Amino acid sequence: MKKLFLASSFKDVANIFAEFEKNLNGKTVTFIPTASVVEKVVFYVDAGKKALEKLGLIIDELEISTATTDEISAKLKGNDFIYVTGGNTFFLLQELKRTGADRIIIEEVNAGKLYIGESAGAMVTAANIEYVKGMDSVKKAPDLVDFDALSLVEFYTVPHYTNSPFKKIAQKIIDNYSSTLNLSPISNNDAILVNNNAVKTERN
Repeated sequence: MKKLFLASSFKDVANIFAEFEKNLNGKTVTFIPTASVVEKVVFYVDAGKKALEKLGLIIDELEISTATTDEISAKLKGNDFIYVTGGNTFFLLQELKRTGADRIIIEEVNAGKLYIGESAGAMVTAANIEYVKGMDSVKKAPDLVDFDALSLVEFYTVPHYTNSPFKKIAQKIIDNYSSTLNLSPISNNDAILVNNNAVKTERN
């Protein structure tokens, strides 16, 4: 049973999440802010945390880039849900691969653990993130060898579609890749709900 909840802006679709996953109160979520570490604008990290806490979830933060291997393994395997924030998708992927967190996340999600991905956290679930180059700077991930990502879904999320300041960039990604990739553009008010092979987009 594979369950994923993918969004551009989690705080704007938290109510959809509460419908998607009913049993939330007292559950612990591994909260991964790693993608935001190299960014200047990071308000969405706290906004996401507050939205989760409001739903009754307990936050267990895991900064992949500085955590030990044991800590990464214990939190990803021990907690109920996995939440990956927005930020730089390339830096996020670099750190997931460098630490082996990518393999644990793939195993856990394939075994049924709910994955919540916001913006970069949503894009990294695709098979490859090369298409993100227009939105994020690859320079922030100097040690990233290739763009092969988590391959948890068979589509490619394009977040912040129709929302500034990403409106033009999101449209450009769609123009450049829609003929070769199965793109799923979502605005800040949309969420992609994955339940095994069933995929649907819901809007607020």
